[in-house]
Amino acid sequence: MKYRKSVFVVVYSKIKKVEYLILKRKLHWKGWEFSKGGIEKGEKIRDAIKREVLEETGLKIIGIKKFNFSGKFKYDKEYHDRKGYMGQAFSLYSVEVKKEKVKIDEKEHSDYKWLSFEKAMKKLKWANQRKCLKRVNDYLLK
Repeated sequence: MKYRKSVFVVVYSKIKKVEYLILKRKLHWKGWEFSKGGIEKGEKIRDAIKREVLEETGLKIIGIKKFNFSGKFKYDKEYHDRKGYMGQAFSLYSVEVKKEKVKIDEKEHSDYKWLSFEKAMKKLKWANQRKCLKRVNDYLLK
């Protein structure tokens, strides 16, 4: 068994202040997260980022930033749509978007929120995602 290659994508909007978009997960587990997803065979990473953000939020990306941060996590069980994988290996990216109406993918998510860094940190379920959000926020505050 191997790890599925994926991207973690911290989506933010910066008008008067920085706000982060988090999504309420309902497929495979329940809780808050940011956009993420697997890289399809033969797909370029930038294309995977654009596809995942568009599929999960309906938003168009203004800019993409790659971070020198990666990790992996194991699944808590085998999922029918992830056969042959024991978990995911991820690389971190952030994307700036224009804050517009979000169109969530209702198969995966049930809600969304635009939140400040502090509020988003309290909502995110997984420690690895909180670490990613902190890295992006630290970069944006430079």
